[in-house]
Amino acid sequence: MPSGSHVVPGSQPPAVSAGARPTACLALADGTLFWGHGFGAAGQTVGELCFNTAMTGYQEIMTDPSYAHQIVTFTFPHIGNTGTTPEDDEAADPVARGMVVRWPVTEPSNWRAAAHLSDWLASRGRIGISGVDTRRLTRHIRIQGMPHAALAHDPEGRLDAAALVAAARGFDGLEGADLARGVSTAQSHVWTETGWSWGSGFGRQSAPKARVVAIDYGAKRTIFRRLAEAGAEVLVMPATSTAEEVLAHRPDGVFLSNGPGDPAATGAYAVPMIQGVMAAEKPVFGICLGHQMLGLALGARTMKMTHGHHGANHPVKDLETGKVEITSMNHGFAVDGTTLPAGVIETHRSLFDGSNCGLRLDGRPVFSVQYHPEASPGPQDSHYLFGRFAEAMAARR
Repeated sequence: MPSGSHVVPGSQPPAVSAGARPTACLALADGTLFWGHGFGAAGQTVGELCFNTAMTGYQEIMTDPSYAHQIVTFTFPHIGNTGTTPEDDEAADPVARGMVVRWPVTEPSNWRAAAHLSDWLASRGRIGISGVDTRRLTRHIRIQGMPHAALAHDPEGRLDAAALVAAARGFDGLEGADLARGVSTAQSHVWTETGWSWGSGFGRQSAPKARVVAIDYGAKRTIFRRLAEAGAEVLVMPATSTAEEVLAHRPDGVFLSNGPGDPAATGAYAVPMIQGVMAAEKPVFGICLGHQMLGLALGARTMKMTHGHHGANHPVKDLETGKVEITSMNHGFAVDGTTLPAGVIETHRSLFDGSNCGLRLDGRPVFSVQYHPEASPGPQDSHYLFGRFAEAMAARR
C-alpha cells in the first residue's frame, strides 16, 4: 500500500494492487498523506494525531475520554483480532475520533467478543484506516511532534487529498482547549460497581468505609471501580464543581480524575476548587489531568509535550523508594518538574525522558501521579496507590 508521499494539491489517490484504489486517507497538516483501506464509519474527521504502543486494550483506549479530539495510531499491528465487548468500554461510546492501524481488521477470535471492531466503530460513528505504514508514521510523530490531521473514509474511494490537508490545517489544536466540560458527567451520581472477575463479572461495593468525591474531568469507569474496591463510596461530580459544592458532601477524600485538553485551560475553574479542598485539609489524590491541575494548584507550571506518552509499557521510577513501575500512560501535557515550589516534592519520574510523573505535598495527604494506576489497559504495578489513598482517608478520620 503506497503511503507517506508528500501531497501535491489536487493529486489523486495512487492505484494499488489488482487495480484497487484506497478507500481511506490520513492527511497531515504538513501535507503528508497516508493512503489505506477504511473500516468503521464512513465520513471525515479531524484531530491531533498521536501513537499508542500498547499491545492490548484497543477498546479501552478508544473509549478513554482523555483521547477527546485525537486520532490514535496503534503501533501494535494486530488490532481488532479479539473483537469488542461492552464489558471493556471505559465510556458509553468511543471518544477518540479515529484509529490508524497496520493490518486489516480480522474476524474476532476471542470467546468474549460480542462484535467485530469495524461494526463497533461504525455503529458509533468512528472512522478507521488500515494498511498504513505505522512505523513510518510513528517516526514522523516522534520527530515532528503530534500533528494536526484529517482522516476520511469513503467506500467508493472518492477522496480529496487537498481538501483533507486544508481540513487538517484548520484544526484548532489542543493548546488552550478546555475539553473536560465536554466529556464530564452532566450530573452527580453515586458509583458502587467494582472490578470484573472471571466467572462473576462486575461486583458491587455494599459496605463502604469512606466517602470519596471524584471529580470527573473525563474519567474511565475502571478508575471508579478501583476506588470502590479500595472501600469507598464514590460520589462522581462534574468537572465544574466548586469547592463549596464538593465540601457540602462531607467527603473523607477528593479524587481528581484523568481527562483531555490543556490543564491550564481547565484549571481556570478547577484550580480554585482544588485549592479550596486543600484548605479544608482533605486528602487529595489525582491522576493524569488531575495530577497536572494539582500541580497548577500548588504553584507549578504545565507544558505541551512533543509527542506525549501513550502506551502501557512506560517505566516510571519512584524516587522515594527506588522502585520502578511499568505504567499505563496517556497524556500530551506534563507538569514542569523544574517549577515545583518549596514544599512540593517530586515523587516519580519517567525513565523514558525524565519528565515529572508524580508529586506530593510535604506533610499533607495530597499526592498525584501522571500515569493511569487503574491499569485499563496495562500492568497492575500501581494499584497500591488506591490503597494509599484509602489509608490517608482512614488516618484523617
